[in-house]
Amino acid sequence: MIIGVTGGIASGKSTVARAFAALGVPWVDADDVAREIVEPGEPALAEIAAHFGANVIAADGRLDRRALRAIVFDDDAERHRLEAITHPRVRERLIAHLARLEAQSVPYVLLVSPLLFESGQAALVDRCLVIDVPESLQITRTAARDDVDESQARAIVAAQMPRQARLERADDVIDNAADEDALARQVAELDRRYRAVADLPPAP
Repeated sequence: MIIGVTGGIASGKSTVARAFAALGVPWVDADDVAREIVEPGEPALAEIAAHFGANVIAADGRLDRRALRAIVFDDDAERHRLEAITHPRVRERLIAHLARLEAQSVPYVLLVSPLLFESGQAALVDRCLVIDVPESLQITRTAARDDVDESQARAIVAAQMPRQARLERADDVIDNAADEDALARQVAELDRRYRAVADLPPAP
């Protein structure tokens, strides 16, 4: 069984994944895979450079994410072009990573992806788990974590799928606006449910 984990920026997706990992559940992170496919020597990086120009490649040969983000953030056509280059490759590699994990003796697997719904990756999973926090908390956390001002943080949040739209597509929801103990209790309860669905004993 594959559980898709998603949520808006700064909702705590990685924190939740680590909590599940402590219970013996492995995960694949779509952001990590997205970075893999644009490493030097990867076909996606060459295609990005060919389309967006050499200025998106740093002196060390790696992708200059800030320069690329400046091009695509306010330009839908360019963003769609970038997605056409990267999304199929990310999907292909995610499938390979998930298959390797599923072949191991694990209770179930998490696919952690901020674009689970937008990229069509939800088709790869059996259930969708949304990590939910109020937008005001997203903005505060984003500004602190990414060292941006409040207006920039608001723009980043506004550019993502609306909170209500994510919640409407969720099979399960974790409220990550409270403390760590509350989060741990929710993760433990969901782990029990997922293991029951998979007809597996509870975590030790």
